[in-house]
Amino acid sequence: MSAEASEKRILLRTPSMERDGGSFDEHHATPERRGSFSKHKFAQLLDKEWGGYYLGVALCAGGILGTLICYGILQEKVMTTPYGGGNEYFSYSLLIVFINRALTCAVALVTNVAKGESLKPIAPLFSYAAVSVSNVVATACQYEALKYVTFPVQTLAKTAKMVPVMLWGTVILMKSYNLKEYGMAVLVTFGCTLFLLSGDASSKVSHRHTAGGPEGGNTGAAYGGLLMMGYLGFDGFTSTFQEKLFKGFQMTPHHQVLYVTLFSATFAFGSLVMSGMLVPALKFVVAYPSCIVDILFLSSTAVSSQFIIAYTIKTYGALVFATIMTTRQFLSILVSNVLFGHPMAGGQWLGLVVVFGTLYAKIQMRGKKKNSLAPNHAKGHQGQQTA
Repeated sequence: MSAEASEKRILLRTPSMERDGGSFDEHHATPERRGSFSKHKFAQLLDKEWGGYYLGVALCAGGILGTLICYGILQEKVMTTPYGGGNEYFSYSLLIVFINRALTCAVALVTNVAKGESLKPIAPLFSYAAVSVSNVVATACQYEALKYVTFPVQTLAKTAKMVPVMLWGTVILMKSYNLKEYGMAVLVTFGCTLFLLSGDASSKVSHRHTAGGPEGGNTGAAYGGLLMMGYLGFDGFTSTFQEKLFKGFQMTPHHQVLYVTLFSATFAFGSLVMSGMLVPALKFVVAYPSCIVDILFLSSTAVSSQFIIAYTIKTYGALVFATIMTTRQFLSILVSNVLFGHPMAGGQWLGLVVVFGTLYAKIQMRGKKKNSLAPNHAKGHQGQQTA
């Protein structure tokens, strides 16, 4: 065979061949085993395997990135920009939580009815309530933190959730973790700490919410940090307890979403009433209708993203989803820097590299671990997890 011909025999691995443990050359291009292979068949295979698979992944990635980046932009806009052309700022986080959960609950109800599934609770009601309370507290902490720290700080802090998830996993699910996993958790925490200490972390509206006024930036940043710690702790409990519910009871994701968001909406509304914030919050959105439009759009993007996320995990697996979500966090920080003016110091860029480099390395390790544990002929059936 000539050198030119050898160069043309490129080993191509399509998704189905990855599952079978072979390559395009092994399965199709060896004349002794497969016979001649026409250009027409090659084009069909390329279109079906490469085009179909990667186009699907690209569309899912675009959907997740688009909806969640919009969600982040609107989150920051609602909590940190004035309405009415004056100096009026929205500060009622629980109203956002209530509208978001109520809309999600309505969509989940329609989904359950459309699928003909029973609306009766499968798990004890207190189990749904426990998840709901922790979810509402975590989400409220997330929104409240934007009053004191910048969106990039808030987003980067979320990447440290592996620490509380590991702690809750040990306590609730009796899981064990290896040294590499603990090492990665330490690296992510180090990167987040480096980001916080290397530049200004205070929100541009933090002086409005701290006793020291414009001079109370450090106090505001510290309080914002405490709120994010609260978010991480409660969010870690939420995801871990949700996993326990899935393992203990036969339920679909949208069934769990229905009851969790029903309790969440009820709890958020009750908290608004008990705190005396319901009437002022309603007066604000009536006075500034553009605010309620932003909140409704924010909630719509959040709900839409959940359906795309569920489809992505079901169709392409948890590793593809994890890669998309990590990319989304990085892009959200960059978009926020551009739109809302959050210049970053050199140490903060280094912190970003440490955090996201570690996260991508973790995803790569998970992929290698799955491939080494799964037999070649069954690889295509691994990693089909529910959200």
